[in-house]
Amino acid sequence: MQYLFSVIFDGPGLATEEEMAAIDVFNERLRADGHWVFAGGLTAPDTATVVDHTGDGEALFSDGPFVESKEFLAGFWIVEAPDLDVALKLAAAGSKACNRKVEVRPFISG
Repeated sequence: MQYLFSVIFDGPGLATEEEMAAIDVFNERLRADGHWVFAGGLTAPDTATVVDHTGDGEALFSDGPFVESKEFLAGFWIVEAPDLDVALKLAAAGSKACNRKVEVRPFISG
């Protein structure tokens, strides 16, 4: 089963050097233990572009985040884990490494 770990942040700036070092160690552990699928950090929400082509006509492009919020998606991991208990333990280690909250959601299997 694959899980999305969404890194939630509410502060300015990017990860510190110490946080990046801890994230690198966590990523290496995920790889070594066979849990790694993909991961990435994201730029600040004000760099976002929202694309809306839900109606008839041309697509609309808007600068900035879709939702104005104090918290935002700062990065993510996609991991492979045999069950939710293992995924939650991995997410706890990831949260500790990046010093941010991590939301865990399973992908729809099919």
